[in-house]
Amino acid sequence: MATGKFITFEGVDGAGKSTHIAAFADAVRELGKTVISTREPGGTALGEQLRNLLLHQAMHLETEALLMFAARREHLAQVIVPALARGDWVISDRFTDATFAYQGGGRGLSLDKLSQLEQWVHGDLQPDLTLLFDVPLEVARERLKNSRDLDKFEQEQEDFFVRVRQVYLQRAAQFPHRIRVIDSTRPIADISREIQQIAVDVCGV
Repeated sequence: MATGKFITFEGVDGAGKSTHIAAFADAVRELGKTVISTREPGGTALGEQLRNLLLHQAMHLETEALLMFAARREHLAQVIVPALARGDWVISDRFTDATFAYQGGGRGLSLDKLSQLEQWVHGDLQPDLTLLFDVPLEVARERLKNSRDLDKFEQEQEDFFVRVRQVYLQRAAQFPHRIRVIDSTRPIADISREIQQIAVDVCGV
């Protein structure tokens, strides 16, 4: 049995990625694949408990990063790796790129420390494809204005998101074979068409 594909969606809060995850998953299903949709932090019962702490509880920066990777280890063991082994496709709202962007870029934690945690937690396992939804920060912030119950990351100041976006784009330049940047300033219909074509391309149809 062929192994499945691991697809991740990334972007700063307000970039619009969440709007397109379900549509991408549906497009892949229509092409005959079994899809597991999940998210980080979260994806498991333990991961969702950690998610609540991570998004709403103040904590030391290194504690935050360690809990992110603890949730990820459980996610990999319980959901991602078994699904890929079955030949299913896993589509995740965020993965390790987000930790480099938010805890590394936004919070300023050493990228070397994050790299060590990355190697320890999932070694050579990386997404087959990452779709990075990118918009100017003023657009992202405007989109969050009407949101209720913002989590602690969404409440951060603009300079935090400048650093987050910078690291995201640096990683896109570093891993161009894996990370595809999506211009999320365009109309939703245009992005949807691009997403559907990507699904076809990735599925090899």
